[in-house]
Parts: sequence; structure tokens; C-alpha cells
Amino acid sequence: MSTERPRVVVLDYGSGNLRSAVRAVERAGAEVELTGDFETALAADGLVVPGVGAYAACMAGLRAIKGDRLIGRRLAGGRPVLGICVGMQILFARGVEHGVETAGCDEWPGVVERLQAPVVPHMGWNTVEAPADSRLFAGLGTERFYFVHSYGVRSWELVTNGRTTAPLVTWAEHGGDRFVAAVENGPLTATQFHPEKSGDAGAALLRNWIGTLT
Repeated sequence: MSTERPRVVVLDYGSGNLRSAVRAVERAGAEVELTGDFETALAADGLVVPGVGAYAACMAGLRAIKGDRLIGRRLAGGRPVLGICVGMQILFARGVEHGVETAGCDEWPGVVERLQAPVVPHMGWNTVEAPADSRLFAGLGTERFYFVHSYGVRSWELVTNGRTTAPLVTWAEHGGDRFVAAVENGPLTATQFHPEKSGDAGAALLRNWIGTLT
């Protein structure tokens, strides 16, 4: 049995808690490189797409390094991608902030919009409702994860054609408003929360994801 650790690229496109993401993925058992180089990221066993701040700014930074094409190329070849926070949001069709609509990567239909809760942003620890057969949340039970966001995907629009496996969608609730907390869809995985800020639970989740790379 090989003891070689999976090679993971944390994508550097000018957004996200890059160093904390690198450290967290390293601690979870991968060899990690922080880069925006297209070919290096394409060849890695796994790609992490972080993201913080405005949807439009993240998409502009991603497109500047052809990151949208990179994600599409990897997924076409069944190569795993993990989006985190706004790095999850940009995987959907579009985002709307302050009345401005921005096109996303369109890997999933759906719109990122402002949460309809009494207190926004949603900041702090929260539980999630994961499907029973989730690999990402395997062994995590009712653990809590750390969220910092004002926008999210509040309805799931994906319709399968009967030939593909339906994505596993994990939900969370803030102030009575339900939103997508994570998605597992073949090689494409994403979380609205920050695993790298979620202590032992986040570390276990990252280990689960890295376990899918081998």
C-alpha cells in the first residue's frame, strides 16, 4: 500500500484565508501547494477553492487566472474540487449582491442571495443537517461548524435527468432561514462554512475529503 500523501493545490486567486486553508489541509494529511498556476492546479489530486468577500470580486479574481475554466476541466476529468465559503457560492449559476447580478461558474443551477434572517451576517458556530449517506460528514454526527456569511443559496434548483446521481445537499438554518451548508456531487464538493476555522470537526471533515482523493 502506498504511503504517499495526496497532492492538493489551494488556489491562489486573490481571495480567501489562504494560509489558514493551506495549514488545515496539510494537517489533515495532504501535501499542499498554494498557487494560481493553471497546469499545476489541473494536475493536482485535489483542488481547494477558498473565497471570502464579495461574489463579484471573487469571480473577477477567478476569471483573471482562468480558474473557472480550470474547475470545469478538472470536473470533466473527474478530478476532485472543494469549494469553501464564497468558493462554494461561485460554483452556482449566479450571485446577487446589492441589486447587482454576477454570473458564476454555473456548475450547479441556483442563485446566491442575501439571507432573510433578523441578524445578518450569520457569524459563529452552527449545526448542519447532513444526509445519512454523506461521506463528507461521516462520523461527525451533530458536530458544529464555523460560519461567516451574509449570502447563501436558499433553495435547491437542480433537477436530475434520471441517469445521474442526485447531489447530496446538507442544510443549515439561521434565524429561521434555511440555506445550503454543503454539497457533495461526484468530484465536486463544497461547504458554506469554514472547515479551517471549525476545530476538530473541520479537521475531521477535511480528512474525509482527502480520503476520497486516494
